[in-house]
Amino acid sequence: MTDKTGWWRSAAIYQIYIRSFADGNGDGVGDLAGVRARLDHLADLGIDAIWFTPWYPSPMDDGGYDVADFRDIEPLFGTLAEAEALIAEAHTRNIRVIIDIVPNHASDEHRWFQAALAAGPGSPERQRFWFRPGRGPDGSEPPNNWKSRFGGSAWTRVPDGEWYLHLYSSRQPDFNWDNPEIRTEFEDVLRFWFDRGVDGFRIDVADGLVKDPRLPDVEEGDETPFSDQEGLHEIYRSWRKIVDSYPGERVLVGEMWLPDMSRAARYLRRDELHSAFNFDFLVCPWDGRRFRDVIDRTLKAHDEVGAPAAWVLSNHDVTRHVTRYGREGDTGFSFADRLHELPVDRALGTRRARAAALLTLALPGGLYVYQGEELGLWEVLDIPDELRQDPVWARTNGADPGRDGCRVPIPWSGDEPPFGFGDGGAWLPQPAEWSDYTAAAEADDPASMLSLYRAGLRLRRSLPTGALEWLSLGEGVLAFRIGPEFTFALNFSATPVPLPAGEILLASGPVGTELPTDTAVWLRG
Repeated sequence: MTDKTGWWRSAAIYQIYIRSFADGNGDGVGDLAGVRARLDHLADLGIDAIWFTPWYPSPMDDGGYDVADFRDIEPLFGTLAEAEALIAEAHTRNIRVIIDIVPNHASDEHRWFQAALAAGPGSPERQRFWFRPGRGPDGSEPPNNWKSRFGGSAWTRVPDGEWYLHLYSSRQPDFNWDNPEIRTEFEDVLRFWFDRGVDGFRIDVADGLVKDPRLPDVEEGDETPFSDQEGLHEIYRSWRKIVDSYPGERVLVGEMWLPDMSRAARYLRRDELHSAFNFDFLVCPWDGRRFRDVIDRTLKAHDEVGAPAAWVLSNHDVTRHVTRYGREGDTGFSFADRLHELPVDRALGTRRARAAALLTLALPGGLYVYQGEELGLWEVLDIPDELRQDPVWARTNGADPGRDGCRVPIPWSGDEPPFGFGDGGAWLPQPAEWSDYTAAAEADDPASMLSLYRAGLRLRRSLPTGALEWLSLGEGVLAFRIGPEFTFALNFSATPVPLPAGEILLASGPVGTELPTDTAVWLRG
């Protein structure tokens, strides 16, 4: 691997949710052995890096985002030695490795939180978290009105009467980043994993580490006192110095759900993070004008700070886009309502997902592919209630179906579940219809989603770079040119339109002299 290549500016990064990727030991849960056995699938796909969701020891209350130890591997997944071997094996295939870091909160089983519970009010141990007395005459009311993003109050009371803050599950207490000890700890965690060869970190809840120390109530229309606080920039500048001290151009990637793209771009200045997910693009409904607006705003905000955009269609937290794009009605995404009750035309969603893949692959910058996206998998909506494991489901008393539907284990081969996932079944049930969507079934089918992704990722490496120039090809057609020889067009209109001039490099569906509805094409010339 070559140092200082700027690889991350245009990288195609594949997201692995370890529990659901591949099971190497037959216990029904994905693990590092399973990933190592499937590295050639990723190399053949043509990705540049893997992003792993948390692989640390965890009670798995929130799928591993409740971390009990930031310097080891969850035994369910394997060992630290296996992780080091995986990193080395990925590197031999020219695949870099990015891992999750979860600096906003820990598991309630983390040694520091257990020490805080034992030490009692006013102790240094409690200063690592947000412990506060309650309101009301007997302290029985939470310290403020903040709500958990998983439903219910963001505060839980402990037996001695104090309350602790958790923006997510009650088993995920938030760290107090005003405490220098927290800052020192996570800087050491970065070095621990860089020393073992990882190429970067995806920062969970990157906008949420710093809270307004007054912990004010939040009224409608207020600025959020637990997101996008100015003190975050100091933290990421110190992290960037650590990153830049290592060879190989290691990277920091932020997860920030911010309403103002220009605010998010401030974190991408040259001495802070390298890139951040473009969630405005992810949540965009199937509408050409809306996509064009998001693309314009994205490129403008990123150009102002000299950072590349990072395009993403799905991840482990959102409804898979094959399902979103096939819905009757709203085809966007919102955490407020996952719209799982809406009818879905899966064939329509697949056709649009193929076109969206070519759009994402053609745009300037980097991109993320969520596992199973390359197979055309859809959201599994009919998981029995008793098998659901997402804390969102429990904390909302079933009002929010949660995220299990996009986390169902991947089908690799065979005609029936678990479709080669492993010898011991799968921790969430797979649809029987996935027999036609296994990696083995799609590998030799030139019309499959897998073949489309492989072709697109291969061709993408030779596409010209430079500024995007919009083209006017008729109402409802999203089209642009990059350089003198590459044209992209996607027909959002209800009727076919004339195909632009040029040699067809790749198309998301059959094309002739016209470009059909919900179809995208790459052209040379």
